[in-house]
Amino acid sequence: DDSGTDEEIPLPNVKTAILSKVIDYCKYHKDSPAEEIQKPLKSTSLIECGVSEWDAEYVNIEQEVLFEIILAANYLDIKSLLDLTCAKVASMIKGKNTEEIRKQFNIVN
Repeated sequence: DDSGTDEEIPLPNVKTAILSKVIDYCKYHKDSPAEEIQKPLKSTSLIECGVSEWDAEYVNIEQEVLFEIILAANYLDIKSLLDLTCAKVASMIKGKNTEEIRKQFNIVN
């Protein structure tokens, strides 16, 4: 139903490109809610943790974009998207030692 308003809603914390990605996610899941992600993750493969192929591909993106989507999902209170993106970050960390994690996220000691 497109009977909404044309009133502008300011989203100062969300870039246009990121909002577009968030809208893609919401449109996809409008009629098919995201599956619950198994926690703790049993694998670095999100699909093995109950994530759909579409969702796994959705978060197969540059790290900077992933973090911006996390911030947007949190700001917009989209729990399933926040869970998905945080699970992706967890999968990137799973099984790595401190030095590998620092390198992955460009963390200087």
